[in-house]
Amino acid sequence: MTKRKPATVGEILAEEFLVPLGLTQGALADAMGVPRKHVNELCNDRRAVTADTALMLARAFGNTPDFWLNLQRRSDLWAALNTPERRARINRAKPVGRAA
Repeated sequence: MTKRKPATVGEILAEEFLVPLGLTQGALADAMGVPRKHVNELCNDRRAVTADTALMLARAFGNTPDFWLNLQRRSDLWAALNTPERRARINRAKPVGRAA
């Protein structure tokens, strides 16, 4: 995994989809059938992409749910590996032995 922080779901959603398509958060929320607050929280990285949200975004933009889930996964992994407290917790995990 790279040391450079990956683009967040909110950055991609806003800069690669909403702005080029001339969509507002409200218009996307209507298309997805969710409250505007849901889209606003996605755009501001205050809400994670779930499987349901990934399916709705894929349907709205004609791409795949994997695209959206992979963006979220990359951000989550980067945050886990680059937050000292979380990294210390992860490093406490030990491999388990196999039964003979």
